[in-house]
Amino acid sequence: MSGHPVVTWTEAGETRSALWRSESGMPPPARVVVADDRMTADTAYRLARDGTALLWRGDFQNARQLLQALARRADRKPLKPSATPAEAFHLHRMTQAQRARMLGMLLLPLEEDYGIPLRRAPDVRQACAEAYGPGEAPSVVSLRELLGLIGAHEWRKKGVEIPALEDRIHPHYGVFSPVRGEYVGLVAEAPLPSRELAFDIGTGTGVLAAVLARRGVAHVVATDQDPRALACARENLARLGLTEQVEVVQADLFPAGRAPLVVCNPPWVPARANAPIEHAVYDPGSRMLRGFIGGLAAHLTPEGEGWLILSDLAEHLGLRSRAELLALFDEAGLKVVGRIDVRPHHPRASDPADPLHAARAAELTSLWRLAAR
Repeated sequence: MSGHPVVTWTEAGETRSALWRSESGMPPPARVVVADDRMTADTAYRLARDGTALLWRGDFQNARQLLQALARRADRKPLKPSATPAEAFHLHRMTQAQRARMLGMLLLPLEEDYGIPLRRAPDVRQACAEAYGPGEAPSVVSLRELLGLIGAHEWRKKGVEIPALEDRIHPHYGVFSPVRGEYVGLVAEAPLPSRELAFDIGTGTGVLAAVLARRGVAHVVATDQDPRALACARENLARLGLTEQVEVVQADLFPAGRAPLVVCNPPWVPARANAPIEHAVYDPGSRMLRGFIGGLAAHLTPEGEGWLILSDLAEHLGLRSRAELLALFDEAGLKVVGRIDVRPHHPRASDPADPLHAARAAELTSLWRLAAR
């Protein structure tokens, strides 16, 4: 089955198997029972909590209701009080991971063409094809992941309004959506050191490359190492009519050569991602941040600037200090020539019920203007 892992279960006295699909990298569950509309939410919760997966054979809409019931039961347990922001963060992440594993135990079958052989099931074939590629064989996926695919498909269709472009960006599945517009606004407003050439490192949807091109930068080289991001950026830039100005290349951080402007919006939080989509926010050891800072001077032309767009949330969580960030600049032979700050305006920044509210309420997103010493 093309190298995919396989999930196995017993049904009607027979051993059956199918491809196992998990974008989060979860292994196939070792224990699987067949479930339908007769199973109560309490029974399902007990089984899922103990590591037994439920392969659903009932009504699709009832499966969605059951998933909501499982989530309510998982959320009943309050978080323990923490002595420090870092402890609160790690406990929050651990709780999120445990919750995701439990909710991921409700499974649905998919036919070879990604049809769902259940009553009242929606047509998810296009959404699955966008995420997984062409169908190969019958498979099994968690309902939670499938709902994420459906949501991503809708985002891809309608797009995200970007005021700086006066247009929309259409994120693909697995590519971080530019819903936090403050960092895009910073790149749209900062004074350009040159309109000749710019590098956009880790382009994702291509949004920052598009903003730079619309601001009049004659040639932008946008890099990423994720095939999904490369395809997404190319599609967005083509739709915006910017393919003549923006070149999209596969690279781990920098392309060859030097530029008078090098822009990067790396993951902000030095912690492990629980799912691939989280790699845009979480980066163990700040690998991308350190790589960008460490390699920037070698890719700047004389008098050039590097723009580092970075939230200070990690500082408020006690995961990285401002002194550590400034020391990275110094070690890389960089100096700060300016900084522009903006407060985030996403809903969690003003939600006192959020477990990390104190840190989120104090958060600033900054565009650091860096130059070689």
